[in-house]
Amino acid sequence: MFLAFPNFNIWSTPLLLLTIQGLIFAVLICNRYRKRKNLSDVLLFFILVITCYHQTTYTLGFMGWYDTFRNTKINYALIALTIAIAPLIYLYVKSITRSSFSFRKKDWLHFLPAFLVIIYRILIFSYDALQPGFAATQNGYLKIHFDEAYFLPVYSIFSYIQNTLYLAFTLQLFYNYRKKINEYFSNTFKLELNWIRNFLLLYIALFLYDLIQTITGTMFIDLDYKQQWWMTLFTGLIIIYVGIKGFFTDTTKLKKLDFSFSPNRAAIPERDTISKKKIATEDIQKIKGLMEHEKPYLNPELNLSDLAKLANLTRAQLSEIINSGFNQNFNDFVNGYRVEAFKDMLQEDKHKQLSILGIAYECGFNSKATFNRVFKKLTNSSPSEFLKTFG
Repeated sequence: MFLAFPNFNIWSTPLLLLTIQGLIFAVLICNRYRKRKNLSDVLLFFILVITCYHQTTYTLGFMGWYDTFRNTKINYALIALTIAIAPLIYLYVKSITRSSFSFRKKDWLHFLPAFLVIIYRILIFSYDALQPGFAATQNGYLKIHFDEAYFLPVYSIFSYIQNTLYLAFTLQLFYNYRKKINEYFSNTFKLELNWIRNFLLLYIALFLYDLIQTITGTMFIDLDYKQQWWMTLFTGLIIIYVGIKGFFTDTTKLKKLDFSFSPNRAAIPERDTISKKKIATEDIQKIKGLMEHEKPYLNPELNLSDLAKLANLTRAQLSEIINSGFNQNFNDFVNGYRVEAFKDMLQEDKHKQLSILGIAYECGFNSKATFNRVFKKLTNSSPSEFLKTFG
């Protein structure tokens, strides 16, 4: 007997190819975990696998599964596990940005709702499977009269609320971490941080798209499968991006950063107003002299701890001097000297011997993107525009 399944068409084929590619990258990331034992790889693996699993409903539907197997029981296994995705995203970002992070027993509580939903689905399937005539129908009594009528609407609302909270906490975690990097390091780790930012923004966009589509379909117009197909295609494209960038972006260097100290103004002992002004002036001159004569900013990996050792200060004291005395964070402070060094080299006609990027590297910058961004921020012109002023 000829079956309509699988039907490869313009609707099913893109979804199938994107999902398969996503699973391939999930396998590659899982294999990398076996070699490196990075917990972030396990979390990203499950994010990709569950997101691909969510594609199953529409992929199989457009391939003709439901028309061919009219008594299929697959709906019992198709569970929206977005309540597991949001905690996974939170823990993934946390595992990258906290060197001390490890998965503890209490972290399983993040996934308790997802486990309960899976157990619930097994129970209603077990009940429906015992009812007369179940083999001749697609959905049993509880699936229709309880799951779809009552449970799924409540579950959907709970899922959106939970996702909103988790994504908000994750964004806060990321932006606080990025701010701390500017307080400690002259290298902003732009590539790695951009990956985390884009990863979060894409999943937020996906969440908002799904929310808008659900509200539209519930309150305004009944959307058919082809109208909802675009959401599934968008998800598939995100899967590919996350798979590729997640595999090729090395985030382990972020996990190795030392944030054992948090800059705190209170760390400086209290002094009377006159002494504070006098010492602050002396400290400012001391740091300026160090930067101008020893030029530690030429080291592209210079961090707050390194400079504190050179200045014979604690990190708390140095952070206070830079923040209050120079009104800058550590990153801007160091890169300001690098920009000035770049200008000095142009004055010496070094651009006739080296490229702009070559001079930037000589001045302590570690990437073209960082150099261009910092130079534009501090001078309001691009390096090439600035070079034209030298004729």
